[in-house]
Amino acid sequence: MTQKLVIIGAGMASGRMLEHLFDAAPDAYDVTLFNEEPRGNYNRIMLSPVLSGEKTFAEIVTHDAGWYAQHNVTCRFGEPVIAIDRSAKVVMGANGPVSYDKLVFGTGSSPFIIPLPGHDLEGVIAYRDLEDTERMMAMCAGNRVVIIGGGLLGLEAAAGMAARGADVTVVHIMGHLMERQLDEAAGYLLKKSLEEKGITVCLGANSKEILGKNGQVKALLLDDGTELPCDLLVMAVGIRPNVKLAQEAGLIVGRGIHVDDQLVTSDTDVLAVGECVEHGGAVFGLVAPLYDQAKVAAQTLLGQEAAFVQKSISTKLKVTGCDLFSAGDFASGEGREDVVFRDPARGIYKRLVIQENKLIGAVMYGDTADGNWFFSLIKDGADITDMRETLIFGPAYQGGATVDPLSAVAALPLDAEICGCNGICKGTIVDAIAGGATDLAAVRAMTKASASCGTCTGLVEQVMQVTLGDGFQIPAAASVCGCTDLTHEDVRRLIKAKELKSQPAVWQELGWNTPNGCHICRPAVNFYLLADWPLDYRDDPQSRFVNERKHANIQKDGTFSVVPRMWGGITNAQELRAIADAAEKYNVPTVKVTGGQRIDLLGVKSEDLPHIWADLNAAGLVSGHAYSKGLRTVKTCVGSDHCRFGTQDSTGLGIKLEKALWGSWTPHKVKLAVSGCPRNCAEATCKDVGIVCVDSGYKVGVAGAAGMDLKETLPLADVPSEQEAMDLSIAFIQLYRENAKYLDRPYKWVAKVGLDWVRERVVDDLDNRRALVERFEVSQSIYRKDPWAEHATQKAQGYAPLADLTLEAAE
Repeated sequence: MTQKLVIIGAGMASGRMLEHLFDAAPDAYDVTLFNEEPRGNYNRIMLSPVLSGEKTFAEIVTHDAGWYAQHNVTCRFGEPVIAIDRSAKVVMGANGPVSYDKLVFGTGSSPFIIPLPGHDLEGVIAYRDLEDTERMMAMCAGNRVVIIGGGLLGLEAAAGMAARGADVTVVHIMGHLMERQLDEAAGYLLKKSLEEKGITVCLGANSKEILGKNGQVKALLLDDGTELPCDLLVMAVGIRPNVKLAQEAGLIVGRGIHVDDQLVTSDTDVLAVGECVEHGGAVFGLVAPLYDQAKVAAQTLLGQEAAFVQKSISTKLKVTGCDLFSAGDFASGEGREDVVFRDPARGIYKRLVIQENKLIGAVMYGDTADGNWFFSLIKDGADITDMRETLIFGPAYQGGATVDPLSAVAALPLDAEICGCNGICKGTIVDAIAGGATDLAAVRAMTKASASCGTCTGLVEQVMQVTLGDGFQIPAAASVCGCTDLTHEDVRRLIKAKELKSQPAVWQELGWNTPNGCHICRPAVNFYLLADWPLDYRDDPQSRFVNERKHANIQKDGTFSVVPRMWGGITNAQELRAIADAAEKYNVPTVKVTGGQRIDLLGVKSEDLPHIWADLNAAGLVSGHAYSKGLRTVKTCVGSDHCRFGTQDSTGLGIKLEKALWGSWTPHKVKLAVSGCPRNCAEATCKDVGIVCVDSGYKVGVAGAAGMDLKETLPLADVPSEQEAMDLSIAFIQLYRENAKYLDRPYKWVAKVGLDWVRERVVDDLDNRRALVERFEVSQSIYRKDPWAEHATQKAQGYAPLADLTLEAAE
């Protein structure tokens, strides 16, 4: 007697299960198929081409009415299931009951809607089915669309709607797109590609509220106050297994419907397949495991031996015309090494993760042809020792082949382009060498090769070495670190020239050897980006030294030094009382007056930092930044207010300078001083910027030092007014910020560029001086904040702002 099989959900998993079932035993079951949508099985993966206009819905239908009729499937489409009586083995549909011998849940998943204020406004939708797609298609041309979610679904929606003429903005809370499938570098390339298609991408953006008018969505408000106007808001932030009906039926449910290896639920006559399933603690969203489940479920229904086994999954996708591939575990970790290949010009990025001579992860962008080969190495756990040197080049380079960069350059034809910026081929460079150009400078002068962006410099040098042989050795330039061959100066120049505004952009466009930099280069690149692009880049705490992350100086015993700021060395009884109370409350073992005219609380425990900051903040005290690569102090004498020799208000000028410069990040620490007369009680002549007040005005000096090197300040300019002294000081600091190598003090930087070069830009060129001051103010409008207050507030609100991060470089 034919058994009765009822299936709830006509999705891709249950559809594939029916195919296996009918192929093996077409008459084994009398099948009834419920589906809430008024249609049968179609390929949901292909909704994006329907949205973009590349396909019609008819082209993505998997099982049409004829297929269901051919297999005698009773279709109850557009009919939701109301309840299940497992004891009576009855499924109650909206149009009546149907009995079963076996029941299969294929209820799939439901789109997650972020419960933001305004999420129920008209024009706020999810992207999950054909109805959503048709609604989005109707709202494309000329309309503004905001899509929350930078995963695959959100990006496909963005690309499809942009192709139809919508003004699309993607909002993603994470630091790079598709973070589950891609690393930072590949995510950067994807972002770049989307932006080239006219799609705006907002990363690290946290949605706060959906704004509306007359019940219709009008804008998305971010938590930084940014409003993104929209006529349609699409949420593509993830899915959740649809388990409500199973839960109501009394089945065991966690994140999904619990199943065993045979896809059987807690009821032996009930199975589940697809996105609604939880197996071994995992839920599933990719099609490959769903199809594996479908085969096992069909075998189970036929009484055959079968078991679903979770497998390593590779993801090979084509998002908005961009080839992507990822497989295995590509997260960074101890004992793992990265092999990275980048071709910025072609937009190709490949990264392999190796551990114990085995390939454990791979990420590729732009060229994924060898993806399956790499995936097989990951699955098989193959030993890659013998192919380690050539592994990144794929299977064509194996079997004992070796890749010698100089041999490859030697094999290039003479018409091969070397310098893309200037269109210089190998033959032109070889001719220049034959004509007497025996060093890089000469080749640049004669051909312009590597004279523009500089990224081809290494290749030009290789051509020279191949041509000149032992007569030329590629100079060993002092690179930033082992992650790159570029110097600090090269990196600074290229960040500006190429308008690189994120760390992934630097790693990719400048051909970094490691995926995400290291503890040496990350702080430098972080500073260069925030100095050059303050409006576009946000400081990355993970790219700072431990003292800057902790906002206090770590001591040799693991405790911290807390130094409140005293503007110009001035304090009062209330502040002193607050410091004394804090020292007593937190059992501070040492209280010391510093050389910068402040009070240092030494020996504060890490866990007490937010609390001591909060107490000091309550008395009006803020961070002294005694830990920072930035302004430390402005030392002053009492000046004309009290001293009989004082010529100007040195204390007042010092306080104004300190408040203007406070919170600014610089390549290294910066110390200032203002002395009220030539007696120089504030020691202004050995500071990074020192001002000595005289009867006629102010003598401004720069590039002094009083540490491991002792340097007297160099005279920058004499000016008559306090405001000019401030403008000169700020302009000098900004010029230093924009041009110096990270961790170079001002005196080292000035020695490299020359005082005359500085004077030309700060003293002689008044327009440039004003522009420098303006750019500094722009940066300060973002970074002039008290980190103590922010962290103390976060702590009070229950956040954990002081997590020990990974960057532990020595300062």
